[in-house]
Amino acid sequence: MLNSVERLLFIRNVSMFKELRDDFLVRLASVMDEVFYEGNYTIITQGQEGRSMYIVVSGRVSVHIGGQQVAQLKQGECFGEMSVFDAEPRSASVTTLDPCACLVLTQQQLYDAIDETPGIAVNVIRLLSRRIRELNQDLNQVKQQVVQPSPF
Repeated sequence: MLNSVERLLFIRNVSMFKELRDDFLVRLASVMDEVFYEGNYTIITQGQEGRSMYIVVSGRVSVHIGGQQVAQLKQGECFGEMSVFDAEPRSASVTTLDPCACLVLTQQQLYDAIDETPGIAVNVIRLLSRRIRELNQDLNQVKQQVVQPSPF
């Protein structure tokens, strides 16, 4: 379990929280819960309602749709942020690959953080934009593999 100083140092290095003031990060760190999961535990189930996002403190998680893994996330990476903003069902499931610790930020805590420090919203937009770009690249690679011109 992270003490308050370790938690501050940890979230300071999470991309979503970079460039934010330490006094804000101290308050944010104090409201986040740290949760622990065994290996092969499903944290998020596709299709269910979600009102929290998670940041991996230790271990690794698999993001999957059906039986197809779409990403592996490790320390400092977050998941679950889409449902926090759009109130839609979870678009994927997330299962631990190892015993895992995560910090949890609820929808209300995130909204309060954005009200206090709007810069966090810009960082979330960057994160979501990066993920969309990565998915577009993956989709284009698949399309190129499927639509290869015949050498004849």
